[in-house]
Amino acid sequence: MTRERSLGRYTPQQIEEFYASGQWADENFTELLRTRAESSPDKIFVTDGAQELTFSQLYDKSQRLALGLHRTGLRAGDRVAVQLPNWGEFVVVAAALARLGVVTVPIMPIYRTDEVSHVVADASIRMAIAPAQFKGFDYVAMFDGIRRSSQTLETIIAVRASAEHRRTLAERGIEVLENLVVDAEPEAIDTELDFRAHPDDPFVIVYTSGTTSRPKGCLHTFNTYASGARALKTAFGHTEADVQFGPSPITHTTGLVTSVLIPLLSGAATHIMAEWDPGRGLAEIKKFGCTAAVTATTFLQTLLAAADADPDADLSSLRVWVCAGSPIPAAVVEKAKSDLPTTAILSLYGRSENLTTTTCTIEDDPSRAVTSDGAALPGAEVKVVGEDGLEVARGSEGDIAYRGPSHMIEYLNRPEDTAELFTPEGFSRSGDLGVMDADGFVRVTGRTKDIVIRGGMNISVREVEDKLADHPGILALAVVGMPDERLGEKVCCYVVPKEEQNAPTLDHLRNYLLERGVAIQKTPERVEVVPELPMTATGKIQKHLLRKRIAAELAAGSPERARADLG
Repeated sequence: MTRERSLGRYTPQQIEEFYASGQWADENFTELLRTRAESSPDKIFVTDGAQELTFSQLYDKSQRLALGLHRTGLRAGDRVAVQLPNWGEFVVVAAALARLGVVTVPIMPIYRTDEVSHVVADASIRMAIAPAQFKGFDYVAMFDGIRRSSQTLETIIAVRASAEHRRTLAERGIEVLENLVVDAEPEAIDTELDFRAHPDDPFVIVYTSGTTSRPKGCLHTFNTYASGARALKTAFGHTEADVQFGPSPITHTTGLVTSVLIPLLSGAATHIMAEWDPGRGLAEIKKFGCTAAVTATTFLQTLLAAADADPDADLSSLRVWVCAGSPIPAAVVEKAKSDLPTTAILSLYGRSENLTTTTCTIEDDPSRAVTSDGAALPGAEVKVVGEDGLEVARGSEGDIAYRGPSHMIEYLNRPEDTAELFTPEGFSRSGDLGVMDADGFVRVTGRTKDIVIRGGMNISVREVEDKLADHPGILALAVVGMPDERLGEKVCCYVVPKEEQNAPTLDHLRNYLLERGVAIQKTPERVEVVPELPMTATGKIQKHLLRKRIAAELAAGSPERARADLG
């Protein structure tokens, strides 16, 4: 990979403005961490329930690991896949790779051979760093299998390998992370490495969640990532007194920005959880005094349900909880506000391409989280545009488009897909539908492809889902279009009931919606009761899988016991 910096569609004028405003800075990840290690050496920065690292320990260990990795042959521009749970080792590895100018390619632990092979090939991965084992799965064996057919993957490094396991790993040509942390003084490390990563160099390639298609790699610099974190730090009022709570995957945008960069920029602390369990979440928030969180809505819903069942639950340390990843039903926000009266409940809408598009802030009227998904952050611009790429009238629905300092440089290896994002004015289309009010606040209404076109009538699935969000018998739901020969599409509703034996019927749901003013043409014409919905690791429902599933069932002539024909 060339060492020349390519900043995509950013113009020299934009770059100059970003630096002048402080949104971008001539400071890389290593220099930021070094500043913290010098000013607050003994402050605990990261805890994961099994270990803790102060700023100085993190800096020292990451630099010694960087030298060890350098001695294996890694150089600036190389790409390393890091598939780790929310362990402190991820932060050490990310800091070490950044010191070398090596591009981190995070992969969520939930992914297996098919998805991981795609990333390895697409990003030309040279090295993979993964758990020896996690939750009963052998990640090393998976990568070893991928390595056999890969043209680029050379080295596999295991994390948290037992002493007995290390012997077998060595026989298979697998390195162990701890063995690469060399013994060297800081001056000797700097002398041997003799390199400074520029904050406009490639920093991370984060893959989209794959809710609509094969995941695409979003190439970011440290500045594009840090600019988003800097803006959110202000929006959420973070200070060095905060303790971030991080159950969201640290190997994706939400976790990487909020569990690492925001607390690092603030001089705060961060507590990360490798496995989400609501009851344990309650205990660890109390134990570590967590004050802030940014998660998918599901985390907050299950946490509050656990708190309802636990008389000793104490969430009083929380001052702000931000729901991100997918539109938040108003009923969820209102319950959270009721259950956590001293906690600001905010909504955020973002994407891997540009991190945060809109967000509510601690300064906004609390009702904004109920009625909107926030507004653009200072220094960024958001417009709702039509098919021509031009802004539509306020109050009209269109594609939510972004322009600002945290946009990625490009989709890796996909110049045509990258070019298609941009409007004539240089705004990046999201593919998400929304409406902007007179004050610039946006409400996400669905995806451009997340509508049901029934006999020429466009039906917003978000509208139907919002009306069903506070149904007492439903734990989770998703509305999708199902094919119909006569009308093109009809509405299908997937439901996860709270009690299987009391699952809501089709007639019940239709009447429930009709009583709430929903037109009969928008009500479900089929209900599928399922034990769970397919989700990405960031909490997004994979609706493309549900659409394929119902289409296949209809093609196979599945029973029509849960269908209704409205004509």
